[in-house]
Amino acid sequence: GNTGSNAINYTAYQKLPYKAEDFVALTDMISFANVLVVPVKSPIKSLKELVATAKREPGKLAFSSAGVGQTTHLMGELLRQSAGVDVVHVPYKGSAPATMAIVAGETQFMFDNLTGSLGHVKDGKLRALAVTGATREPELPDVPTMTELGMKDFDKVGWMGFFVPAKTPPAVVKKLTDNLIAVLQDPAVVQRYRELGGRPGGMPPEQFSQMVERDRQEWGALIRSQKLQLD
Repeated sequence: GNTGSNAINYTAYQKLPYKAEDFVALTDMISFANVLVVPVKSPIKSLKELVATAKREPGKLAFSSAGVGQTTHLMGELLRQSAGVDVVHVPYKGSAPATMAIVAGETQFMFDNLTGSLGHVKDGKLRALAVTGATREPELPDVPTMTELGMKDFDKVGWMGFFVPAKTPPAVVKKLTDNLIAVLQDPAVVQRYRELGGRPGGMPPEQFSQMVERDRQEWGALIRSQKLQLD
């Protein structure tokens, strides 16, 4: 198994004990949008208002993340770059504390994993302003995508997927891939993943490989432009 952060690490870290060519991508396990949230008590009701507030009060708005280099961090950096706003990044040690920080109002906004914030949005503790990804989320049909709101390059999602060492025999790779895709298409698995706010995987290997490479290129460009080195 592996996560979308692996596509980020190739650029964010100067030294890694592995490289992309060491692995063969099999299929994605689950993908999940990031949802732009603010505390329910926040006066900010839309992305437009968030950007306007950030421009009016540079350096005042802070966003929480699950840690430096996580997608929850890089989405905030992407907003900083795309909207030209001066906002402060506050990294936490993991998704749960980052989410609780925004619920408590310690930070003013966050691009949280949908799986982490969905319950809080439905319970009325967080207000969802937008979602990342190419399409709206079935669990939040009234929440627009960042793309709909005129923001480019926010059609990205977080993901977890399956990889094996590059030296694995092709017959083994095919059998593993076929078995994994079959499991991921099981109705019970599909339903459970959707309940969690995720989308079940099962992409053909070629399509999954293309998605991983695209993430590697696009996140890499952002990391270089923002000079975000992690080591």
